[in-house]
Amino acid sequence: MLHIGTVVMGAADVRRAATFWAAALDYVPRDGALNDDFVVLVPHRGHGPGVAIDSSESPVQQHPRVHLDLYAADAQDQEAEVARLVSLGATRVDWDLYPADPDFVVLADTEGNRFCVIDTSHGG
Repeated sequence: MLHIGTVVMGAADVRRAATFWAAALDYVPRDGALNDDFVVLVPHRGHGPGVAIDSSESPVQQHPRVHLDLYAADAQDQEAEVARLVSLGATRVDWDLYPADPDFVVLADTEGNRFCVIDTSHGG
């Protein structure tokens, strides 16, 4: 049976993006060093999928077909995590597809790659 091993994201500045995602997720470089063209990050503790940052000059998609969803326990945790991620360099995205009562907040990493922080306690 297959399982997700690594999610790969493109970045013009691999080192900057890897630094952001390592801090955001408490991940570390699998090979112990940040490189300028490709880095695989893995969980500092425990198991989980890796996040790879690959050098890319492709433009960021306004509505990406694939993105990361990061789970928060509740609305308070979501708010705190959004604030923490913004302090690390993420930016809030003026998302035009929010439903009336969203359980998610759309952010962009240091490269503009979109991702969501989900309130998993949200009923709906």
